Amino acid sequence: MSNSMNKVFLLGNLGADPELKEFDGGAKLRFRLATSATWRDKASGELKEKTEWHTLTMWGKRAEALAGILTKGSRVMVEGRLETRSYEADGTTKYITEVKVDDLFLAGRTSKSRADADYETAAA
Repeated sequence: MSNSMNKVFLLGNLGADPELKEFDGGAKLRFRLATSATWRDKASGELKEKTEWHTLTMWGKRAEALAGILTKGSRVMVEGRLETRSYEADGTTKYITEVKVDDLFLAGRTSKSRADADYETAAA
């Protein structure tokens, strides 16, 4: 048994439609999730809010299926793990930390479904 754990649970909204890319090893779904925290400032009593943006990736058949369902504004809960990778850009090493999604649950209605948007476009 390991004495460590790498587990992430996030509940938030997609900031844009997810991007699906096909590879020889399968499909990769990449999306950005916004999570927000609100609190009351002790000094001023003013309500404050801070939004964090998370980059998430998911692989396989489920990723392909979710690409047709998820849209900007979709509320989801994800379970996964943090993974940091590096890459070279302009002669310097850059690092990115992503959430590798193991499971995703739809947690509510989207702000506007893809079907609604298609209907509005067709009706115009």
